[in-house]
Amino acid sequence: MVTLAEVAQHAGVSASTVSYVLSGKRSISTTTRQRVEESIRTLGYHPNAGARALASSRSNIIALMIPLRTDMYVPVMMEIAIAVATSARAHGYDILLLTGEEGPDAVRRVTGSGLADAMILMDVELDDERLPLLRGTDQPSVLIGLPADTTGLTCVDLDFRATGALCVEHLASLGHRDVAVIGEAPAVYERHTGFAERTLDGLRTRARELGLRLLHRPCEGGYDAMSATLARVFDERPGTTGFVVQNESAVEPLLALLRQQGRAVPEDVSVVAVCPEQVAVQASVRLTSVAVPAQEMGRHAVEQLLAKLDGRGSEEVVLLAPELTVRASSGPAPVRP
Repeated sequence: MVTLAEVAQHAGVSASTVSYVLSGKRSISTTTRQRVEESIRTLGYHPNAGARALASSRSNIIALMIPLRTDMYVPVMMEIAIAVATSARAHGYDILLLTGEEGPDAVRRVTGSGLADAMILMDVELDDERLPLLRGTDQPSVLIGLPADTTGLTCVDLDFRATGALCVEHLASLGHRDVAVIGEAPAVYERHTGFAERTLDGLRTRARELGLRLLHRPCEGGYDAMSATLARVFDERPGTTGFVVQNESAVEPLLALLRQQGRAVPEDVSVVAVCPEQVAVQASVRLTSVAVPAQEMGRHAVEQLLAKLDGRGSEEVVLLAPELTVRASSGPAPVRP
């Protein structure tokens, strides 16, 4: 078994420096910290959890609150969770995963029990009822998501408002003037979930500026729901030639239904999606898309949290800039006779 002394020798530092890196009791320079962490990974050092907790008054556990709702696309949520766990483990922290829909009660349980040193919260609503408790505790926390009021909070998220604007700009540049948005399930908007509301705001604002007509229709996903939603779109806006999809479970049903109706993609209809890269490239038509950067979001959240645990962090909002990748599903708007 690798000892702390062996880690210190490998890193070229004292044993106390390694201990300080593990405990966070003292501020260590970034260069030294990185050297020690690299030695820990290389040698496979695993400090005794009980001794570590006694020495540092910390559990070295991060609570990750990720309600797994039936109306959310679970794979992308779990991809973010895995990124959080991987990044945390690289810094000597384990993850306590809370998947229930307990809201404030889960926050109270974590802050009152001492089970975790800090918290990362996902599935953030604009007026999230967990936020007053976070602002009222000294326990460090980071949100993966953006509420309406970020005062006193640290947040990491994709810039979903800019994402919506980018999708509209792409379709407008191709000559599309009637665009339909296939959104998340209705319950996501009823909860005023931050990412969905902000994307919609970006879509609507940029569409008005560019003179596009925009129709937004929430959709449960799946073939039957998508069939009813698509019929409604073409009934209300027969001239629709562009679709923006922010609902991973609706992507393939939409493409299949367009084929059945004799509408070719992208010759007759263009489709742009906000989705994980894997969904975009594995669709029956490779989708022009803005990827959800799950890995980057998880890593940034952990880095922000560790900075706060070390007394170096501050309340700030980190918004990741969206990038649109053009693939086979978008093209010039068809010329009307």
